[in-house]
Amino acid sequence: MPLTYRTAGESHGPALFAVLEGLPAGLPLVPDDIDADLARRQLGYGRGGRMKIETDRAIVKSGLRHGRTIGSPLTLEIPNKDFVNWEADRMAVWAPGEDVHVDPITLPRPGHADLAGMLKYGTDDLRPILERASARETAARVAAGGVAKALLRRFGTEIRSHVVRIGPEAVELRDDLAIADFEGVDESPVRCLDPEASARMRAAIKAAGQDHNTVGGVFEVWAFGALPGLGSHVSGDARLDGRLAQALMGIQAIKGVEIGAGFELGRIPGSEAHDEIFHDPARGFFRRTNRSGGIEGGMTHGAPVVLRAVMKPISTLSRPLASVDVATKEATKAFKERSDICAVPAAAVVAEAAVAFVLAQALLEKFGGDSIAHLDAAVERYRVEIAQ
Repeated sequence: MPLTYRTAGESHGPALFAVLEGLPAGLPLVPDDIDADLARRQLGYGRGGRMKIETDRAIVKSGLRHGRTIGSPLTLEIPNKDFVNWEADRMAVWAPGEDVHVDPITLPRPGHADLAGMLKYGTDDLRPILERASARETAARVAAGGVAKALLRRFGTEIRSHVVRIGPEAVELRDDLAIADFEGVDESPVRCLDPEASARMRAAIKAAGQDHNTVGGVFEVWAFGALPGLGSHVSGDARLDGRLAQALMGIQAIKGVEIGAGFELGRIPGSEAHDEIFHDPARGFFRRTNRSGGIEGGMTHGAPVVLRAVMKPISTLSRPLASVDVATKEATKAFKERSDICAVPAAAVVAEAAVAFVLAQALLEKFGGDSIAHLDAAVERYRVEIAQ
């Protein structure tokens, strides 16, 4: 059975859910495998009031016994503490009483799913659209990614991320980062590895907030220790780079993805664009550069997998943009609900989860196994084979 997951739930509904299928039986898990990343997702300078309400924790509802997966679907629930303030009227599960009136929201926000979703689903109220389109849903993705990370970690793969740009403030990109370079990244209020740039980024977020504005940015995700040969060259939908790009583009507000040197490769000649191959008895095959971002021909080749993504500024502004009331067709200002000023540091944590899940899928596709013992044996045989 392939490894898959599906999320469910609304931003202000009772809870968010993630259901994972295809996990091998016997994978050890502890609460911190999931909850640590849920907490990291809530970090970052420029976050809004929702972070003060929720302290996310996952509740396992199925698929785990005595701290090990049992091969059946793993169901994770993340309660929404704020639901208590919404359950009687705006997000009532059943039809509210006759004495309860809820006005429809008819002022779509530019840049959000509001208008397109209202047209698609034929609703005169954007509340059902914004509830599911909200980035609150990414908490469930992070929970699923935490399980994927635990699986990958067993085989030596570690996922890290950092922010390289907030608005106009950026750091110089490097292709030689080591896993030790990411120590303490979460201690930065913007999750930037450069303290000086971190201060400038924080100032940019503060200035945007004072201007009643929002700001986007760019982050990188690095996967260290991915086994070579994950993915495939045989068809477009099997290529790992395409699958990773889709996973990142599926995150709310992500508008572009690069792998390795990315768009820079369109500027330089081929003699400078590719990673030359070397060999010695101790290291085996290796590269001195990593412009490919660890992927050639749709497959990992042993170097770190490096992805970069851009997040646009958040669509909900405290000084709303021009819009049109879908009920009256009159010019107006867009709907305003509480929002972050900047969520790029959090988006990087969500992206870690997305990358981890794709790599975990590729790992299980290559090695199979209904139990973790079967998977362990298959990976070990492969390590011996490629070492020879």
